[in-house]
Amino acid sequence: MKFHHPTACLFVPDGKQADEALARVSHLGIGAHQDDLEFMAFHGILQCFARDDRWFGGVTCTNGAGSSRTGPYAGCSNERMMNIRREEQNTAAIIGHYAAMIQLDYPSAMIKDPAETALVSDLTEILRATRPEVVYTHNPADKHETHIGVTIAALKAMRSMPREERPKQVIGCEVWRALDWLPDDAKVLMDVSGRDNLAAAINGVFDSQIAGGKRYDLATQGRRSANATFFDAHTTDAATQIIYGLDLTPLVEDETRDIADYVCGFIDRFNTDVRHTLGRQSGTV
Repeated sequence: MKFHHPTACLFVPDGKQADEALARVSHLGIGAHQDDLEFMAFHGILQCFARDDRWFGGVTCTNGAGSSRTGPYAGCSNERMMNIRREEQNTAAIIGHYAAMIQLDYPSAMIKDPAETALVSDLTEILRATRPEVVYTHNPADKHETHIGVTIAALKAMRSMPREERPKQVIGCEVWRALDWLPDDAKVLMDVSGRDNLAAAINGVFDSQIAGGKRYDLATQGRRSANATFFDAHTTDAATQIIYGLDLTPLVEDETRDIADYVCGFIDRFNTDVRHTLGRQSGTV
């Protein structure tokens, strides 16, 4: 498999041949940065963990050059930080028993450029090699522009495939914006309860970011706990850790659907719900 960047790499933790490793992928995560997969697609990792009939595959699109760095990593050059982050991501793939881990090594600026087509081409090749049933990527309401660039590229790649080869389910996940505002009937509820130890092990691999000034590990598991408790005000908790997702499958099934209209439709529903509740309680409705 040949990618646009010569520094892109394919890592297979159990040493299988690349073609064989990719062909067994049933759940594919497509993330922007090293650690995004572990934070947003942990449900897919758990669905496949220690199984022979399901396998998680990971794609990280950026090179990690723009990472924050303080403390022990303050003096790292871009090149050194890129190497560290690449190693951290591959270590997470080992711990999580991934089928394969692909790092495409794009600079963020290329991903955020709507005129660039190379990432769409690379992702299309990966999707054709893996033919996953389920894809996890960033949600289109995320506030990080690189995340949005990856989501758009992933959707374009899936839409370019023959209909019978497209994933059966596509989920947009939480990272830089939570999805608690989604109407409850629109939330994809991903229960990841009972595996806090595995989550901590995988999240903790990314020391360059955690010790470098961002406690992503605590924030991620805290959000999952909050989702589980605050999902329903009237019942006891049915789970201890939940990840919210937005169903992007309709955007893949029908390539003519406008992405912004689809996402903003949920925002409009949120706006209507808030206005209706306030109006009812204030006596103006």
